[in-house]
Amino acid sequence: MKLPFVLASRFVAGETLESALPVVDELNAKGLHVALDLLGEHIHDRDKALRARDAYIDLVNTMAELPTANLRNRISIKLSMMGQMIDESFCLDNLRRLLDIASSKDIFVRLDMEDSDLVQSTLDIFETVYPDYPNHVGPVLQAMLKRTDQDIDRMCELGASVRLCKGAYGEPASVAYQEMDVIRARFIDYMERLLEHTDYSGIATHDDQLIDATKAFAVRQDISPETFEFQMLYGLRPETQEDMAAQGYNMMVYVPYGTEWFPYFYRRLRERKENVFFILRNLFRS
Repeated sequence: MKLPFVLASRFVAGETLESALPVVDELNAKGLHVALDLLGEHIHDRDKALRARDAYIDLVNTMAELPTANLRNRISIKLSMMGQMIDESFCLDNLRRLLDIASSKDIFVRLDMEDSDLVQSTLDIFETVYPDYPNHVGPVLQAMLKRTDQDIDRMCELGASVRLCKGAYGEPASVAYQEMDVIRARFIDYMERLLEHTDYSGIATHDDQLIDATKAFAVRQDISPETFEFQMLYGLRPETQEDMAAQGYNMMVYVPYGTEWFPYFYRRLRERKENVFFILRNLFRS
């Protein structure tokens, strides 16, 4: 596995938390916020789910000890790693334990979104815990899903912090838009609603059309760059990330790490052919 991981190391910070921390330090030194993401998903064993919960707790404690004045470092988690597909009540108990510690350490926890079959469950769990941890938990919504229009309205009603992305999973036309022009149009509509109706949401994209549309809308509506952030993946367009931070925008870099890097990337490349072209196109962009 050593040689393949060398090839993946541009996009994965390391196979252990210890190997990922120097990447966090380097990004923070450049004025970039960081979200650490322990790779893995779809756990069906209770003991493994408990170990994943404990790994997330260790991650929170580690992030809380970093010297990151004025930076919004956080963690990103998958509920399917903490028992979502075993029993929702079990998962909810694990999440509450994590959020108890995260809120005491003032570390934000982003609930990552997976395929469409888990969206309702993820949002139900989020809404259950949100009243108790309103400043320390928020979901991800995917512009490609047809249901997201109503989900955006609900998150705006709650005032929740949302991470908006296009969506990376292969989904049927019955639940997801398939044409990129349509997805971009939906993304822009949702971005505008989030910037107007939530205090601090994340616009997660490497797409210049969407970046420019977000900047232009913020200017037109006199929305301060301090009230939202852009988000990109580690290893993709690093010079752009630094440039945007220098321009005064909050830039969050999602930094994955862990031993489950191969199935993570393989699944995404297999599910959507656009992801293959996206990676190849951005390998040579700044």
